[in-house]
This record gives sequence, structure tokens and C-alpha cells, in this order.
Amino acid sequence: MKYPFKAFTVNVAVALILALPSCKKQDLSATVNTASSAAIQAAALQLQAIAVAASTSTTNSTSTTSDSIYVLNTCPAHGYRNSVAFSSLAASITNYLSTNYSGYTFLKAFSIFDASGVLQGYGVIIQFNGNPIGLKFDSNGNFLQILEQREGHDLLGNGWHDGGCFQDRDGRQRDTLAFSALPASILTYFSTNYPTDTLIRAAKTRSGGYVILSKDNGLFATTFDANGNFVNRMQLPAHDGRGNPIDQSALPSNVLSYLTATYPGYVFNKAFSITINGVIQGYCVVIDANNTKYAIQFDASGNYVRTKVIH
Repeated sequence: MKYPFKAFTVNVAVALILALPSCKKQDLSATVNTASSAAIQAAALQLQAIAVAASTSTTNSTSTTSDSIYVLNTCPAHGYRNSVAFSSLAASITNYLSTNYSGYTFLKAFSIFDASGVLQGYGVIIQFNGNPIGLKFDSNGNFLQILEQREGHDLLGNGWHDGGCFQDRDGRQRDTLAFSALPASILTYFSTNYPTDTLIRAAKTRSGGYVILSKDNGLFATTFDANGNFVNRMQLPAHDGRGNPIDQSALPSNVLSYLTATYPGYVFNKAFSITINGVIQGYCVVIDANNTKYAIQFDASGNYVRTKVIH
């Protein structure tokens, strides 16, 4: 078993699900500093943001709820939304959720209208692996994007701050672990069950678990709980062929454009080119969007193919 690695610090945050307010009114958390609540409310209205969870940070084993987590851009400028029942959602939406977020918990859905009252699509908020996720669909129920999230006081800035839920957006990848720092049970599991795997990257999840990226005639994500017990293993979406790690800058421009448009505020994790006999067949990109990891496949021309949620 081979494992080149880099060591980083670990960032762990927990999101607790709360109620969702309307598009025009914001139910700001009582824990928000009253001196800045007016500015936060104004920014939330401008960004068409809604509060979906409490932001909890942990320092020296002490948890502190300091703010709310907001989902951004739920409506077009001057638009509005109306709540809808889960049962009224198109089959394409519910099928998408079941396929990509198996075991999710539905929280809220709403129809989205522009300023003229024309239906633009639907928004759905779910809870998945302990994290809130906001998704936007078009009027026919086709997936459009994962909505960006920010903590309340970060609505006024660049979307993150040191110590916050989304501080990994500065690109420092604080969730990354050295393989030597993994519980012995994880390394033993690989030695016993997948001895020919080459370990590529290890990360700590917000729930305290672990995700290991590896390759062996394909790319894989293997997850473990906080105690180092095996949870599951999935093959990442990629063409048959050899997976070679590449820098983000080596990806085609249309791949980067797709990621920016579909996963606003995403954090780059790892990318691979898939080759056969030295000819590129496609790409696999692993990202973190609002503390949920995604593996996304593109063809050789950089066109989107499919996505898998890593859990």
C-alpha cells in the first residue's frame, strides 16, 4: 500500500436544522450580534438569502452557536417564492434527490418566480449527512445548481472567516490529514482489504468521520466513521483508464466554468485526468460544496457527464 501525503489541520463544524423564512422576510438568529443584525438583514435581502441552520463552532471541546447559516440566491432579483409541498414536486426532482442523496431528509421546497410572476423553477432544501443542502431546479424539474451557503456575518464579506464553517474556502484545505494521523484501524482495513490501493488523500468530515481517496484500476472514495469503522466504498465517476492527479489549473476552462456556475463557493479538492495509452479520455474532479463532497466526471473535451455525492 503506497501513500504520499501532506499534513494539514482539521476543521470540524456541525449544522443544526432550523425553520426556513419567506423570501421577503428574514428570521435572523437571536445569537446574531444586534450591532450588525441590520446590515446582515440588508445583505440577506439583497442576496435573496434564507436562514437554514445554526452555525456551531467548537473550541477546546466547547461548542458555541454564534450565527445562522444562509442559503443564497434563492430567487431572481425582485422575484419571489412560494412554499410547495413535497408531494407536488415533479418526479424528476424527487428522483434526482433519491439518486444522488440516498437517505436524505426533506426540509422545505418552494416555487421560484421572476418579477413578472413567471415560474422560473423550484428550490429544495434537504438535510444530508448532517448538513443542509439547497438545490435549484428549472421549471421542468431539471437540476441547475447547488446553492451557496454562508454564515450570517459573512454575507457582508467574501463568504468565509477563520474558524467558521466555510473557512476552507481560502484554499488551505484544513480538512486534509496525513495518512500517518489516521486511526490504525483505517490503515489496517486498507492493508487487509485493498492492499494494492494507492492512497491519494485523506480528509476529516464535519461529523468527525474520514474520507480516503485512492486508486487501483479506478478511482475510489472509502469512508469511515469517527471511530475508524468502515462505512462504505464507492468508485468515483470516471472513464476506464489510468487516473493521474493533476492541478486545478490543468483542467479545461469549460470544466472550471461549469464548477463555478453549478457549485458557487466550491472548494477544489483533487482532480484526475483519465488516460488510456497516454490519450486523455476524460477528467474526474473532487470538490467540497458547503461541506458536502462531490466527484464530478467530464469527458475529454471538458463536457459534464455525471456526478456522485461522496458519503
